Amino acid sequence: MAKLQCRDYGFDCDFVVEGEVESVITQFGNHTNDEHGIEYSKEALMQIILRKS
Repeated sequence: MAKLQCRDYGFDCDFVVEGEVESVITQFGNHTNDEHGIEYSKEALMQIILRKS
């Protein structure tokens, strides 16, 4: 299980996603790209998740 939330990365945004790692990476990546105009690679998001563990 993994959890990412925009507020942890400096965004004034209430978006939170929690679940299986692959799903979290996809949903968080889509959200940051669509809503904040920032495109994270899957590898970068995986590193963020691993650092939080």
